[in-house]
Amino acid sequence: MSHSATLTLQSSLSQLPDQNRLRIFSGSANEPLAQEVATYLGLQLGPMVRKRFADGELYVQIQESIRGCDVYLVQPCCHPVNDNLMELLIMIDACRRASARQITAVIPYYSYARADRKTAGRESITAKLVANLVTQAGASRVLAMDLHSAQIQGYFDIPLDHVYGSPVLIQYIASKELSNLVVVSPDVGGVARARAFAKKLNDAPLAIIDKRRHSHNEAEVLNLIGDVKGKTAVMVDDLIDTAGTMLEGSRLLREEGADQVYACATHAVLSGPARERLFSGDFEEVIVSNTIPVPGHEDIEPLTILSVANLIGEAISRIHEESSVSSMFR
Repeated sequence: MSHSATLTLQSSLSQLPDQNRLRIFSGSANEPLAQEVATYLGLQLGPMVRKRFADGELYVQIQESIRGCDVYLVQPCCHPVNDNLMELLIMIDACRRASARQITAVIPYYSYARADRKTAGRESITAKLVANLVTQAGASRVLAMDLHSAQIQGYFDIPLDHVYGSPVLIQYIASKELSNLVVVSPDVGGVARARAFAKKLNDAPLAIIDKRRHSHNEAEVLNLIGDVKGKTAVMVDDLIDTAGTMLEGSRLLREEGADQVYACATHAVLSGPARERLFSGDFEEVIVSNTIPVPGHEDIEPLTILSVANLIGEAISRIHEESSVSSMFR
């Protein structure tokens, strides 16, 4: 099911003297999210032409003057990843050649982020490669949400503002007034994320699933560190891809005596068998955000989608008025 819950924020953009110099454009990846962001800012999406040639090449043209303007391009690099990434690069290049004063790439979902270091010989670090591409295309700044790993911020040689979708998820979980709550990290790498999540939920206790991955998109759950017996377990991750981790995690939590199991993630990638796994899994609810569009989400019974448009819109407002973005999360 879809859910309309959003953080209550009030944009101060209308007070800015140079509001007419702010432009927001959307790529084709998630135009409904971009429209929500523009509405929060009290703006209209800028007109542009996007089309594809017969051989598959993409074409972008900005349909209004943006000379001297601060331009924000909203484009998550979700499926089809390569097309959406290339479209973002072309949009950036078009704005640079149109003499925009500043170009901010608003990337709610940053692709190729899982290859953020070398774990074996002769591998590419694609997270750094994408950072180079965005920078070389002409972006002045990047606004990203819930990067897969924090070090990706250091891959950019331009300013990057990193915002989090967790306030929306936490607000929704808190509104349910769940009793005997325990926050669960589905792997050791997500402990910091889960700990921060638990702290915002009245310092809820923490549990960790010890997971060993044999290959990409394949995980084997081994054991649980912590106590979940008789409790309401909330698994927290940055994304749900094939949902294998969440499915195996929910089974382990049930075996260890959890009364209820919820799953939370910012990015609903939902590749391959993910929909079937979420539908067949023993979840009370799977809670995600709308950084990535989820076609046919009505058919995934336990799925709830929350909007992060207000968070992104407020971050844009603060960047434009040159005030603190990090203070949004204190």
